[in-house]
Amino acid sequence: MSKAIVEIPRRGEYFQRALEVAALVDAGQPVPEADYHLGYSSAAQLFGELTPARLALLEALKVLGPASVAALAGHVRRGETEVQADTLKLSDLGLVEKTAAGLLWVPWEEIQIRVNLCGAQAA
Repeated sequence: MSKAIVEIPRRGEYFQRALEVAALVDAGQPVPEADYHLGYSSAAQLFGELTPARLALLEALKVLGPASVAALAGHVRRGETEVQADTLKLSDLGLVEKTAAGLLWVPWEEIQIRVNLCGAQAA
């Protein structure tokens, strides 16, 4: 299973990745499993979507494993309505999924958040 990378990509970065994969395909070489990339245009936009409360839900689901909204709400000590709304948003973002039994879970081995401020180069 791959990882989810939440980031502010540099201009043209996704296009460059696509060209690299296309070159592999054209050469008849195997294409490695791709990570899931979720890109934002700014840190304000990224952290507006991935609020501290939503990040706490992701962390709790990684600890708990598949869980109901009620169990997750109890674990993070928040109301079920708010947890339901936040997990729906996380699901829309592709960071949370439901099992066949309707339990919430994080399908990624890890989630990385990459933020480069002021044009700084990533380490």
